[in-house]
Amino acid sequence: MLTISTIIGTSGAIILPEFNRFAVQFGGFGIRWYAIAYLVGLLAGWYLLRREADHKQSPLHPQTVDILINYVLFGVIIGGRLGYILFYNSAYYLAHPLAMLRIWEGGMAFHGALLGVAIAVLIMAKRHHVPFFVLTDRIALVVPIGLFFGRLSNFINGELYGRVTAVPWAMVFPNSDGQPRHPSQLYEAGLEGLLLGVIMLMLWRRGWLQQHGRITGVLLAGYGVARSMIEFVREPDAQIGLLLNIVSMGQLLSVPMIIVGVYLIMRKPALPRHATPRVSVAFRVSCLRLASLP
Repeated sequence: MLTISTIIGTSGAIILPEFNRFAVQFGGFGIRWYAIAYLVGLLAGWYLLRREADHKQSPLHPQTVDILINYVLFGVIIGGRLGYILFYNSAYYLAHPLAMLRIWEGGMAFHGALLGVAIAVLIMAKRHHVPFFVLTDRIALVVPIGLFFGRLSNFINGELYGRVTAVPWAMVFPNSDGQPRHPSQLYEAGLEGLLLGVIMLMLWRRGWLQQHGRITGVLLAGYGVARSMIEFVREPDAQIGLLLNIVSMGQLLSVPMIIVGVYLIMRKPALPRHATPRVSVAFRVSCLRLASLP
């Protein structure tokens, strides 16, 4: 029988039950919450992109969206896995190379998935003659959906939790050391998923999609800032800890994201081909006066 003491521990922290990591099980096999999160993110992205492609003024064709989703899927899986291996646990996988293939055991990294998607989209852009930022801007708009559900999956799995704390909403996660900790997965779901998604939706309504690269920049800078902030309350990876006892790997990898993101937001939009720059009326008048001088 559940009592208040079993839900709220003696320290005042919320004691979480151990959730089933499988959303659906078939004997010894099943579908993990992670898989559901990826599936929901991809399907939501595909649906929204297909809706936009149906408009006459859209630079995308519905068939292009279908091809794009396949490229994104491979980029996420391959890039996310390689990113985790290289950035977070290279020593283990060098000693156990066959373990690299056991994706079902977990081990994905967002920064690696980002690089994987960027490379995959670049290849597609070249092959199908679609501007790179036309694709990345539209992908960026739906990324917060996947981030939101992905972080909720982390919470359900009781992983990637925060550091020890005494805040009133502290939680004790199953299979942990029993100490009250920040629910950093929920912080990330709120900042990287909900808040960033709302900001990008507002900018989309203001026409930022017409300036290629700016929405991509918002995603890069916004995620980088949010991740860097939350890393201060998130428990560092046990196999790495804090680099130089100062920053985490997540913060280090977020720095180039912020730099590139700010650059894409602040840069002047490139002129379309065969376009001539606008010249002010005053400048034209001055040129005519100079030309009329003896």
